[in-house]
Formats: sequence, C-alpha cells, structure tokens
Amino acid sequence: MRAAGTTPFDDVLEAGGTGVRTSMDEVEQRLSELTGSHGPQLGAAAADTLAAGGKRLRPLLVFICGRASGEAGAGSALVNAGAAVELVHMATLVHDDVVDGAKVRRGRPTVVAVSGRPAATAGGDFLFSRALALLARNGDDQQVRVLSDACLALARGELVQRKDTFASGIDVDRYLYRCGLKTASLFTAACRLGALAAGAGTEHTDALGRFGHDIGLAFQVLDDVLDVIGPAERTGKERGTDLLEGTTTLPLIIAAGIESGLAGIDLRSLASREQAERICDRIVATGAIDESRRVATELVADAKTALEEVLEPESAELLELVADRVVDRYT
Repeated sequence: MRAAGTTPFDDVLEAGGTGVRTSMDEVEQRLSELTGSHGPQLGAAAADTLAAGGKRLRPLLVFICGRASGEAGAGSALVNAGAAVELVHMATLVHDDVVDGAKVRRGRPTVVAVSGRPAATAGGDFLFSRALALLARNGDDQQVRVLSDACLALARGELVQRKDTFASGIDVDRYLYRCGLKTASLFTAACRLGALAAGAGTEHTDALGRFGHDIGLAFQVLDDVLDVIGPAERTGKERGTDLLEGTTTLPLIIAAGIESGLAGIDLRSLASREQAERICDRIVATGAIDESRRVATELVADAKTALEEVLEPESAELLELVADRVVDRYT
C-alpha cells in the first residue's frame, strides 16, 4: 500500500476520512492484482509503471465526486472506476515514454529504457485494455463511453502535440486546446465517472465534469511552470525538458509576448541542456511564471464555480480542497 506523505494531496485524504483512504487502498490493491495477472512479460511492464508511484489524483477525484454525489452503496463501482482511470493514466505515461524515447520518469528507468519499444508499447496497450475491461464490470455503458471518449481525446492530443513539435506561432488558444485533450480529458472523465458510479443525474455529472476539465487545465499549466523553474529533484526531470523536446508551453508563449528575442526563437537551435536552462532563466525574468500561475488560479476559480451549480458548500468542500492543492503544489 502507499505510505502516507508520498503525495501533495495527503491532506485531502486526511480530510476525506477513513472512507476515502480505504477506497484508495482498495484501488491500489486492485491495480496490483490487475497488473500482475497476465504473465511475466506484460505484467512486468505494467508492474514497473505501478511501482513508480504517482499522486493517484485521478482515482481520488473519482471517490470524492462519488461521495459528493450523495449516493450510498456504490463502493465497488467507484473502486473499479478509480482503478480504470489510473490504468489509462499509466498507459499514457508508458506510451509517452515510447514516443519520446524517455529514459527516466519519477526518478526510475522507464519501461521503454528497460524493456525496449515493442515490450513497452505492448505494455501500454495492455493497460488500456485492462482499464476498459475493468470498468465494464460496472455494467453501465455510459461509464464505458466516458472513459473510451477520454482515451480518444488522449490520442488526438498526442497527434496535436506531435504536429506542434518545434512549430512556430503556437498561441494560447492552441496550447489550451492541446492541454484539454492531453491532460484535462482524463480529469473530466474521473469526475464524471465518480458521479455516474454513484448514480448522479445528467446536470450533476456535467457540472462535475466541468470542474474536472478546469482543474485538469490548471494542473497542466503548473506542470509546465515547473518545467521552467525546476528543480529536477522535485519534478523528476531536468529544467527545460519541454524546450529541448520542441514543446511550446504557456510560460514561453507569455514570455515571447514580453521579450521580442524569445518570440523568434527556434527550439531546434537548442543543442544542450545548458542552452535550454538559459532560455528558462530568460522566461522567468519576464514575469511569465507569475502570469502563468494567475491563469491557473483563474481556472481553479472557474472550477469552483462549476461546483456551486449542483453542490451545497459542505458537499463541495473536499473538491475545493483538491482544486486548491493543484495550485499549491507549485509553491
């Protein structure tokens, strides 16, 4: 089981009480069972990804949204939904590392670095298939559609990112569109699945989905901020990795509007980590980091507004705490 203190959302678990923490432990057990049940080759790739840990924020959202929906008796359905969302997230990490040729994630060797591209690709496919098969146990076609739609959005987001790699003229709207597909789509699915598994109606489910979308965008914006400011021991990757990979993020877009020298930069010209870090220093000097954080804070405020449409203040409290922690992990 995951030890306390290993996630920036531990106080959310604490505030959620025994029920939420127990449910998260059940998800962890379910993930362990599923990743180890299909032979050594597929199982090893999946188990390595599971062992790398993570915040488990998406299943946490499933449970808190289920709890906020006010229905009892949905425990097993919520565990299935929470584990399924995390399996999809794990699959995207494996496939991202295959595409990027990444050697390290969260301070550990990646599956592709250890096992090679064919095994890593098959391992990611295995995780996707296990996710949908697990969710199907809930016997609700709508839940399966929500997760399969999120998987489609993730694939579309990857194609958009590949098209935009090293491209010039990426603006804020294009950036947010990509983030909506690559990151926010799974946050949206987690919140919608929690509501659906607890028997919520359409209006309630849609509002929680909007909450998930906005905090998912904020989460990605702040991840991109951390890529600029580091440090590596906190983020699990070196400063400027996005720049070296040709990915234009919000801090660079904002900084380029302030410093003309950054507006014309060709990311292909960055030949070393040191050059990328110097660009990071220039981005910081423009004030773009504070402006990016302001954007994320506004997204979190929008997310909280979505909750007001369907939840009483006491029911929204835990979700608002999650939203606040998305921003606080930056500081």
